[in-house]
Amino acid sequence: MCGIAGLVFGDPRHPVDRGLLARMTRVIRHRGPDADGFHVGPGVGLGHRRLSIIDLSTGDQPIYNETRTIAIVFNGEIYNFAELARELEAAGHVFTTRSDTETIVHAYEQFGLDFVARLRGMFAFALWDDTNRRLVLARDRVGKKPLYYHADGERILFASEIKGLLQDASIKRRVSTEALDDYFTFGSIPSPGTVFLDIHQIPPAQILVWEQGRVRLQEYWDVVFDPTGPERPEEALEEFSTLFDEAVRIRMVADVPLGAFLSGGVDSSAVVASMAGQSRRPVVTTSVGFVERTHNELAHARAVARAVGSDHHELLVKPDAVADLPRLVWHLDQPFADSSSLPTYYVSRAARERVTVALSGDGGDEIFAGYQRRYGIHRLENRLRTLIPGPVRRGVLAPLARIYPRSERIPRPLRLKLVLSNLGRSFERAYFRDMSLFLDEDRQALYSPELLDQVREHDPFMAFSRHFERVRDADPLSRVLYVDFKTWLANDILVKVDRMSMACSLEVRAPLLDHKIVEFAARLPASLKYRGRVSKYLLKRHLAARLRGVAVDRPKQGFELPLAEWLRGELREVAVDLLFSRQATGRGYVRPEAVKRIWDAHQQRSRNHAAHIWALMVLELWHRSYVDTP
Repeated sequence: MCGIAGLVFGDPRHPVDRGLLARMTRVIRHRGPDADGFHVGPGVGLGHRRLSIIDLSTGDQPIYNETRTIAIVFNGEIYNFAELARELEAAGHVFTTRSDTETIVHAYEQFGLDFVARLRGMFAFALWDDTNRRLVLARDRVGKKPLYYHADGERILFASEIKGLLQDASIKRRVSTEALDDYFTFGSIPSPGTVFLDIHQIPPAQILVWEQGRVRLQEYWDVVFDPTGPERPEEALEEFSTLFDEAVRIRMVADVPLGAFLSGGVDSSAVVASMAGQSRRPVVTTSVGFVERTHNELAHARAVARAVGSDHHELLVKPDAVADLPRLVWHLDQPFADSSSLPTYYVSRAARERVTVALSGDGGDEIFAGYQRRYGIHRLENRLRTLIPGPVRRGVLAPLARIYPRSERIPRPLRLKLVLSNLGRSFERAYFRDMSLFLDEDRQALYSPELLDQVREHDPFMAFSRHFERVRDADPLSRVLYVDFKTWLANDILVKVDRMSMACSLEVRAPLLDHKIVEFAARLPASLKYRGRVSKYLLKRHLAARLRGVAVDRPKQGFELPLAEWLRGELREVAVDLLFSRQATGRGYVRPEAVKRIWDAHQQRSRNHAAHIWALMVLELWHRSYVDTP
């Protein structure tokens, strides 16, 4: 895995600031600590930081075509590169390395801009075509690898992380209030926007072509939900097992030590079981847990490790807020409220002590319907919505929801007040509400008058609506799976995994997000993903056959912190400073009295506001790191 950065001017006579290019790559050194490399030509500069995984001796970048008129800097892995290389060599292309990166250069020469659709893997890259003075930036189908850019008509700058772009002092750190509204709504900031007005991110499955100062974005892939796949579980299991083992196998290719994350859940257990069945030596597995028994899955991970005979390692952690939080916020680049980034960092750090590459189970929940409470309650609401006439739902149930007592003592999706409120809304608006961190009414009470005025015309729901519209004819489960794939997975899960693993210079590969498996899952009927009360039905059937004697169908626990208690204990002092210092209360984004109400309710245990408090803490810490301190 690597980090890339660069800049291109429309005028080839414009000098390239080599010092700036060096700073842009140096600040993302954690993404590639092994080597750096640069290409500087007329009006163009490309930079690269390398984490050596494949072709350790000849794979340094940039890499060129035969005439050195095309150069590339690449972050990621192309798993079908050997197959592509044979095809391209047969067409007359000459390879000088064994690197997967060189395959991309020759594929561009051979197939033009259609070449990206032929790549199987995770990637973000910048390809410079000197003959046509064309820059091509691209991200993989799912969005595992990030890529940001700034374009002003005269030039374009790009980098794997926002902090790389901010090395150019001329890029203003103007905070987008609409992005802040999205942040409070989702806990993250959806692409293509960022927290800064002048910086954008390339969405997954898209390429950006920059020529003559103009930016053109185009999509090259999308997942299509069409239930044309096998309907019988046995047939589906046979096809899935073949695809899955292949996806795992091609991700086990590396010239450096390789292992896996093992949480004890279905997804990571399936990955480890497949690895064990295809490996000549015990798989190195890593798990982390917390001393609080309610937030500890180590026993489940241990049972799986015994079943597959892995070389298993465990770590019990306690938070060190003073040391860890500022570091993690810096690595995340933007306000990011998912507190599971902290345990993701811990397991990445622990794994990196023994391996350079780790396979993970990311993606299983989003493609095979693993969020039982979320999808189950939403399915129930949708059935009630079809049975209860609209006037009754809107005229009786919605008003009833406003006066129904609020309860924080049961999981949010199971609260009757929220169910009644959702029934008065459309299918799409109800799901958006379920996925919101701060609800509409909570944001209205939290925002300062100035922020309310600035975001009055902004509707965060639009980040969902365009995806819902694309699958308007699909079944209800497929619709929410598609939206989760495009939003929750791309903007939260994969951001967290990439930034926290790269903070430790660890490459993470996710076999369940191989695009062939994603396409297979999208073709399955909904009943093979969520069957009766069983979520992730097909994947659990697959794992039960491979891990006999190990509990597979148990309640989903998730990779979570014991955050509620930490905020009343060891994190309390840090939280008070981040929420109530003069610096924090003077930002002008939120009402201090509203923050005080949230804090007091949490401390008094009348409400569990851990997620809201964490979001406010992270925003303040981010502001100190990225706005107050250039």
